[in-house]
Amino acid sequence: MLDILVLAAGKGTRMRSDLPKVLHPVGGKALVQHVVDTARTVGGEQILIIVGHGAEKVQEKMAAPDVKFVLQAEQLGTGHAVQQALPQLRNDATVLILYGDVPLTRAETLQKLIAGVNEKQMGLLTVDLPDPTGYGRIVRDEKNAVVAIVEHKDANDEQKKIREINTGIMAVKAVHLQKWLPQLKNNNAQGEYYLTDIIAMAKADNIAIHVEQPNAIEEVEGINNRQQQAALERFYQKQKANELMVAGVTLLDPSRIDIRGNLTAGRDVVIDVNCVFEGDVVLGDGVTIEPNCIIINSKIGNNSHIKAYSHIEESQMAADCDIGPYARLRPGTDLADEVKIGNFVETKKAVIAKGSKVNHLSYVGDAKVGSKVNVGAGTITCNYDGINKFKTEIGDNAFIGSNSALIAPVKIGAGATVGAGSVITKDVEDAELAVARGKQRNVQGWERPKKL
Repeated sequence: MLDILVLAAGKGTRMRSDLPKVLHPVGGKALVQHVVDTARTVGGEQILIIVGHGAEKVQEKMAAPDVKFVLQAEQLGTGHAVQQALPQLRNDATVLILYGDVPLTRAETLQKLIAGVNEKQMGLLTVDLPDPTGYGRIVRDEKNAVVAIVEHKDANDEQKKIREINTGIMAVKAVHLQKWLPQLKNNNAQGEYYLTDIIAMAKADNIAIHVEQPNAIEEVEGINNRQQQAALERFYQKQKANELMVAGVTLLDPSRIDIRGNLTAGRDVVIDVNCVFEGDVVLGDGVTIEPNCIIINSKIGNNSHIKAYSHIEESQMAADCDIGPYARLRPGTDLADEVKIGNFVETKKAVIAKGSKVNHLSYVGDAKVGSKVNVGAGTITCNYDGINKFKTEIGDNAFIGSNSALIAPVKIGAGATVGAGSVITKDVEDAELAVARGKQRNVQGWERPKKL
């Protein structure tokens, strides 16, 4: 039985932001969301988030059926924070204590920590730092057993030489917390109730301290300012890039990719520099993404080619599509096989069938386009009258001449042709030619105006 506490009440003054610190993002996801997602992975049956500063915003963001909130009205230290949750803890549970501003601890690390907990042993996560300044030091006895944690401000000169530090992450039986937490004192330099003081209490009660350490320091690094946020962002992105390359993706520069969600890629995928992937993105086999593309909550079919500077959001395409450069696919775009969307084309709620082409400088919105349709440059579907939106339908093999305006609701039949420069306000039947433009008039003897 596992209860997980997430301490998330701090203000985060050094972030210099109105947003609670734990809601700032790494990899497109709030710090505390990373922690809660990991808590779920390790099997947290009850997840308690300790809130304080910005409590309403944190609760609104993190509300979920498996999450409860506990208010720490005054921030009087980590021990005080856990005290607030004592009434919610189940007597026979193991309690894992995490921090809402420490986002990148691996589930595997925490599982090893939890595995070492029983009625006679608690778990403590520590790490060795080249420069431990500012952190609580792990004090061991002559048998190398942990006997205490001394905060930096309370440490003597000898203790300050210790490089092994406390991460704050620990796992302990609830019955032990119920005994130890009421005994905490605040007679220290900070005037706070330190959770770390329970280590000495455990020693006094002959409860052994089982120690685990993470694979990387970044797993246990917290975020207190923008510099630390940026550093962990780069570490996170490096991890994501490595995962992609292990899976067979070619990244032309692994240091210049940003994944702010979940990216799934098939075989023989190539991603060029400065591409951003947000939300849930799926790339099929053989997909190529050129530089400076943004892809959000979209699915790209096999062997499709996304050219530079294209922006794709909440869209999907089948195989062998050719997109861009400088294309914008807005939500609701659905492309069949072999569709071509060219440079400076925008689509929105457009369903386009196999082999059709919208090559350049066009807008296709609220439209259903058949197969093998050619939409000429400068064509727009006029789908909005200022209040309501209407649909345009274009049949198979239709040809839409350049610089045409299709005033929805309107249907262009299969095999129909619309002459360039036309403004189409009525349906065009199958195989018809529609020309709707002013008659050309050539004026002889006309002279251009001259400067006065």
